[in-house]
Amino acid sequence: MSDFSINQMQEMQRSLQNKYKDKWEPIGPEAGKHKMLWMIGEIGEVIDIVKKHGDIKASTDIDLRKELVEELADVLMYYNDIMLCYNITEQELQQAYCEKFQKNMKRW
Repeated sequence: MSDFSINQMQEMQRSLQNKYKDKWEPIGPEAGKHKMLWMIGEIGEVIDIVKKHGDIKASTDIDLRKELVEELADVLMYYNDIMLCYNITEQELQQAYCEKFQKNMKRW
């Protein structure tokens, strides 16, 4: 099993954006807020699954779990679109993530 990197996800998103460039708004800072709103909608769909079916069933029922993971993939797709809109690199995210992790490790 290999790691699935942010770079791979972003490359896939670039391909998707390129395929639908005539139908979707172009990637750029002005589209970032729209992508965030779409991502929040997808997060709502994840929450709805857990809210309607419960934590245990959402994690153990095969069909429901598949739906949950699919909605989380939608969230990640928009997340990567947002990174592309603001030209955030994997390295920048890694640095910020590691710094935030260290802050949180010292928090309490």
